[in-house]
Amino acid sequence: MNAKAIFEKTFGGLSREYYFREFIFGSIFVVLFFYPYYAKGMTIPPIGVILTAILSQILYPYSRFVYHSITDFIFGNNMFIVNAFLMLILKFLMMMICWFFAIFIAPIGLLYLYYHHTKEEKKLEAEEQSRQDIDEQQ
Repeated sequence: MNAKAIFEKTFGGLSREYYFREFIFGSIFVVLFFYPYYAKGMTIPPIGVILTAILSQILYPYSRFVYHSITDFIFGNNMFIVNAFLMLILKFLMMMICWFFAIFIAPIGLLYLYYHHTKEEKKLEAEEQSRQDIDEQQ
């Protein structure tokens, strides 16, 4: 297995639309993350802060993928009727938690994406092999 295949199965495992959507929402937290430094009059935050923000921003969509996978598993297709304001606050808090802890949560999503895409690849290879076997028998 080469590095390109591993990269495609993990970091390329989410759809572009999903990644882009979550990436845009994650940029809200980049602004919130840097705001205290600019409020103090710092033009450039420390390099460690910048690198942490970049890493969190890149990994945030995978963190949200883990969160959505868990909530879909727990709640299924059930619908809950709740106050819209409360729901938006909870959603924002969960997004914030996913962004700030993306460095720790996202590796779970990346491992799952690798497992899922490897399993699908083997399934497709097995189907192709069975088609070839059937063609050879005819």
